Amino acid sequence: MWFFVRDPVRDFPFELSPEPAEGSPPGPWALHRGRKKATGSPVSIFVYDVKPGAEEQTQAAKAAFKRLKTLRHPNILAFIDGLETDKCVHVVTEAVTPLGVHLRTRAEAGGPKELELSWGLHQIVKALSFLVNDCSLIHNNVCMAAVFVDRAGEWKLGGLDYMYSAQGNGGAPPCKGIPELEQYDPPELADSSGRAVRETWSADMWRLGCLIWEVFNGPLPRATALRNPGKIPKSLVPHYCELVGANPKMRPNPARFLQNCRAPGGFMNNRFVETNLFLEEIQIKEPAEKQKFFQELSKSLDSFPEDFCRHKVLPQLLTAFEFGNAGAVVLTPLFKVGKFLSAEEYQQKIIPVVVKMFSSTDRAMRIRLLQQMEQFIQYLDEPTVNTQIFPHVVHGFLDTNPAIREQTVKSMLLLAPKLNEANLNVELMKHFARLQAKDEQGPIRCNTTVCLGKIGSYLSASTRHRVLTSAFSRATKDPFAPSRVAGVLGFAATHNLYSMNDCAHKILPVLCGLTVDPEKSVRDQAFKAIRSFLSKLESVSEDPTQLAEVGLPAPAPTPAPPTPVTSGHWEAQEEGKDTAEDSGAADRWDDEDWGSLEQEAESVLAQQDNWSTGGQASRAGQTRNPDHKSPESDWSSWEAEGSWEQGWQEPSPQEPPPEGTQLTSEYNWGGPEPSDKGDPFADLLARREVGTQPRPDSWGDDNWGDDGLETESRQAKAELARKKREERRREMEARRAEKKAAKGPMKLGTRKLD
Repeated sequence: MWFFVRDPVRDFPFELSPEPAEGSPPGPWALHRGRKKATGSPVSIFVYDVKPGAEEQTQAAKAAFKRLKTLRHPNILAFIDGLETDKCVHVVTEAVTPLGVHLRTRAEAGGPKELELSWGLHQIVKALSFLVNDCSLIHNNVCMAAVFVDRAGEWKLGGLDYMYSAQGNGGAPPCKGIPELEQYDPPELADSSGRAVRETWSADMWRLGCLIWEVFNGPLPRATALRNPGKIPKSLVPHYCELVGANPKMRPNPARFLQNCRAPGGFMNNRFVETNLFLEEIQIKEPAEKQKFFQELSKSLDSFPEDFCRHKVLPQLLTAFEFGNAGAVVLTPLFKVGKFLSAEEYQQKIIPVVVKMFSSTDRAMRIRLLQQMEQFIQYLDEPTVNTQIFPHVVHGFLDTNPAIREQTVKSMLLLAPKLNEANLNVELMKHFARLQAKDEQGPIRCNTTVCLGKIGSYLSASTRHRVLTSAFSRATKDPFAPSRVAGVLGFAATHNLYSMNDCAHKILPVLCGLTVDPEKSVRDQAFKAIRSFLSKLESVSEDPTQLAEVGLPAPAPTPAPPTPVTSGHWEAQEEGKDTAEDSGAADRWDDEDWGSLEQEAESVLAQQDNWSTGGQASRAGQTRNPDHKSPESDWSSWEAEGSWEQGWQEPSPQEPPPEGTQLTSEYNWGGPEPSDKGDPFADLLARREVGTQPRPDSWGDDNWGDDGLETESRQAKAELARKKREERRREMEARRAEKKAAKGPMKLGTRKLD
């Protein structure tokens, strides 16, 4: 009868690399990289092969296996699984790298920072304090080979092969028999008389001094080199000298050594160590303490190691949001840490949290998400935007808090390319029409026009034909002067989307009306836009073959005349009945002449009242730095500068604004400084009241498709055609009269054919 014998190594749920990893510690252990077969997660596997005649090493390896399995501490190598047979011992731990390899890699990348080293040494000393003071154990093997580093940069103490009891009930310390490890033994161990008075921790603290020397100076060549601190930081040198002193009685306990190094000005007294200590105890901290910690965390992240941010800070941020009700304060550090992630990691770890945040009713959360959308928009796919994010974002258009409405409009610049047909051309245009026509805040109306000009190219052809001309024409009637400027520049920004008939019959009449605007900046932009549109139309009139070159959509085809095309072709075309416009044509104007128009917007709006700065600052006589730009976004040059960044009207008591929101009353709504030179245009038009509610009968109608401008344009077109027909009739009658006078009376019996 045959029996099946299981191979415990083959059935081991972990798979290890065939070759040892770089930097395997000296001694019988070989370090291999491995992974868990079920999940593929990385691990480290320490392998000891049992050899005949090495009973002492085998006993030490098995003792290390038991110690590691029973000792649990954040600063001691974490045990996962193990296998012990007659032929081998396998110890599976968290994925780690030997400290020597880690420091060499960091040196090639520019060298480890003192912050990183201070926290690493803090962890090793804390592990020694745990062993000595809590477990009454002597490690007996503290050196570079016994320290490992995980993926977050955390230092872990391993090498437990030669550990023994500090109470002396386990017999003499085990013999190492490895010269590379024995060189770290303190000098008093060589004194066979036993007269040296020492503490239980004295030998381990000497070895800690050797470790500190090697961390800053490299491998220790001999014990006498410890007399020269070398590159050890000055703040650490006094405490280092205590560790390597000749008198073992004077070497401090690990707990006291930590206390000394954490004193003001000490090597371990810094923001990085404090952050790590707080994260280790974050579960027992008060909510107010957590809020303050996360608010201040962003300032320090730039100086922290990248691995630490990715693998230690990020999980704590996600946990704080998911279970700790941390709220909006985690957003800034969360997105800052997100810069260190790959696209795949970002999708897995941060995007689900972001999507969940958009459904929050917390106004501070919503406004911070909108303000920082630029940092994560590239990781959002179109289905997620349209089904899970946009439905929540559009509520901001109806919010009673103007700051929310402001940021919602602004966010459309980033969301528009990812919106589907219904959301972009129907839902969004409905909200834009209402905001531009009826919002009580002039800057919001202005920037709605700005945003529409920016996303115009994403709209469908039918929506562009129905919306753009009416929307920008309405903006030119806004009582808020920057809105009128935005309307003119909106035409400029979307000039390649209009047909010739649109330019001639709809846009130019509107621009001409602005040439007598009370504000000079509006007049200047109107004249510039008129010249640009006219130059394009004139070039096509002189040479119709340039139509494709200048980019204008071609006019609708008209019936071919019976006579050859002459210079009066354009006049005949105006008299034709077919005036349909093909707004979806592929031909477009080039951008050659419009670049300068858009680039001059900042200087144009600088002539306006300083409406974008807080009134309080204006009253205090403060001046705004013209070179200042908001880091949160890069609006085009034709945006009203500063209009996105300033405060708003004080909300009702029931709806308190988020922290830092300014008031509408803080805008400088007044006119420019009085000038001795009068404005000749002031008498042409009544001065519009800035900041008043728009009149529904003038520009407040939010139905862009039925705008009165289009009706007026058709009436003017019909009147012009009637006048031309009347003039042509009179010309024909005059010609007939001239012919009759030249030929004299007709003969009887003949018939004159005209």
